[in-house]
Amino acid sequence: MTDQENAFPQQNSRIAIENVTPEIDVGHFALKRTMGERVTVEADIFGDGHDVISAILKFRAAKSPDWQEMPMTFLLNDRWRGEFSVSEIGVHLYTIEAWIDHFQSWRRDLKKRLDAKQDVSVDLLVGAEMVEAAAKKAKGPDAEQLLAWAKILREKKTSPERALDPQMAGLMAGYPDRRIATVYTRELRVTVDPPLARFSAWYELFPRSLGAEGKHGTFKDCEAALPRIAEMGFDILYLPPIHPIGKSFRKGRNNNPKCQPGEPGSPWAIGSSEGGHKSIHPELGTIDDFRHLIEKARENKIELAMDIAFQCAPDHPYIKEHPKWFLKRPDGSIQYAENPPKKYEDIVPFNFECDDWRGLWQELKSVFEFWIEQGIRVFRVDNPHTKPFAFWEWCISGLKRKNPDLIFLSEAFTRPRVMYRLAKLGFTQSYNYFPWRNTKYELTEYFAEITRPPVSDFLRYNLWPNTPDILTQFLQSGGREAFMIRLILAATLGASYGIYGPAFELCENAPREPDSEEYLNSEKYEIRRWDLSAPQSLAGLIGRVNRIRRENPALQSDTGLRFHRTDNDQLLAYSKMTPDKSNLILVVMNLNPYYTHSGWIDLPLDEFEIDTHRTFQMHDLLTDTRFFWHGNRNYVELNPHRFPAHILRLRRYTRTEHDFDYFL
Repeated sequence: MTDQENAFPQQNSRIAIENVTPEIDVGHFALKRTMGERVTVEADIFGDGHDVISAILKFRAAKSPDWQEMPMTFLLNDRWRGEFSVSEIGVHLYTIEAWIDHFQSWRRDLKKRLDAKQDVSVDLLVGAEMVEAAAKKAKGPDAEQLLAWAKILREKKTSPERALDPQMAGLMAGYPDRRIATVYTRELRVTVDPPLARFSAWYELFPRSLGAEGKHGTFKDCEAALPRIAEMGFDILYLPPIHPIGKSFRKGRNNNPKCQPGEPGSPWAIGSSEGGHKSIHPELGTIDDFRHLIEKARENKIELAMDIAFQCAPDHPYIKEHPKWFLKRPDGSIQYAENPPKKYEDIVPFNFECDDWRGLWQELKSVFEFWIEQGIRVFRVDNPHTKPFAFWEWCISGLKRKNPDLIFLSEAFTRPRVMYRLAKLGFTQSYNYFPWRNTKYELTEYFAEITRPPVSDFLRYNLWPNTPDILTQFLQSGGREAFMIRLILAATLGASYGIYGPAFELCENAPREPDSEEYLNSEKYEIRRWDLSAPQSLAGLIGRVNRIRRENPALQSDTGLRFHRTDNDQLLAYSKMTPDKSNLILVVMNLNPYYTHSGWIDLPLDEFEIDTHRTFQMHDLLTDTRFFWHGNRNYVELNPHRFPAHILRLRRYTRTEHDFDYFL
């Protein structure tokens, strides 16, 4: 046997620490939290024999050398739990330490001996030695008190019951003997993001459509639109790519491969002789105009989000400057993007397998860095699932080391494992399958998956009922009522949601062709003029829903979502509640945009801490109507042509029995 085979373990340990949660992929990835949230950690902790175990949760900011500690609590069957709060943006670390607690074991056994009326004189001397050892580690009054307790234990006239004094046990808990403690083998990470990563409402618009009739819109026109967007209650204004648009193979109206003179092309076909990813389309304005727009947005309490699409038009400067970054076909032409049978001749993808991949990575990272220098803190990233995972992990971690407040929204409508991997790699939020989940079964099953660990520890969903690429069949066929339903679902099921603005406000629902999710006269390929004062506008409802979100903390988090039983599959009922139960919102939705539906809803009033024998009030925040409910089961009827939903705040009688107060 070699010396290596006979080597001793690194630590003399009697404790096992297993099945730690949350722990993302054996600690390779960080879980996500925002400022002020708590991290609840559990683990199986056990040792040999029957000695008492103590355990602590250790945590610190990555930039701090000093650990903070919180005691862990025994639950059941060797399962332990501890919690800590995160109040600073950036990376934090946590781990677990556990040890055999000889003093607590001694104290437990002493009580058993005393109950059995045994002689404990020697046991008291053993305890005195432990207390004296703790006194050597203590300072000031604690040390003096511990020495005094040791003296008491050594006195022959001392009543043995004094050894069980809780005051002495409390002092000893502060100075445990951790010489043979076990520390968990990994230091786990948590990424702490700004509150906007947890709770936000996004509004997407094309600046070029904001100009006067016959004119291309500008950043100045965007500034003029800011007060209206702020009045509707949006936190983030998202702009599609603002760069020069390629002229080669430019797409025309309705995605026509033949572009007519004067047609603007797709903003996602980035780059021309006027510049590339670090340039601005000349008709939008200058870099100074863009910086001014960022400032004006913040004056309106709006953060500007920028689209990053790593792809090029055929006349992008990169094509000539770095030809090795692109794939050439045997005939010498550059490979354009395609998803057979679809062809996208106006877009050329990067070849991430090229020999100069390091140079490509560095340049793409510098695109983010350039716009960060201009003041951008929020990025929506186009199709990240078509770029290497390793690139995103390297790029995002590098950017956030210098700017931990950055937010990245992943536009990855792709397979679940790919979507989840991107979230683990560092994307702050993610698009998801919400647009296509319409029935009660689909919604409850899907949200049960993404709102519970382990998925909820690394993925934050952002719910979009529509995008410039997605006009679902539900919106196409359901009329204005369908838009109302999807708005309220998105805004209340998710703490973060967004809409492709004017099109959603005005209930735009005409597809380019049957069985297509593409818009007719899509704004992606032409400049649109929107009559925002049209009678079908949902601006008033949108503003009301966003105000409800801001006034009710229960809707500002994705935790605590719970579905409730209804006896009608066209009715969906769910609630959200703050941890202290001071704010509780119940949403009841008629999922059918055509017909009135009614039914009975079952609520767990005991868990809501409402007396099942007393009447309580339900305040509909949408209509300011108040209902009196009684018991666990209550009746609801919803006409979608009026309001398809109730957003109900639960209230109960105050002690005066005469008026109502917020639910406590």
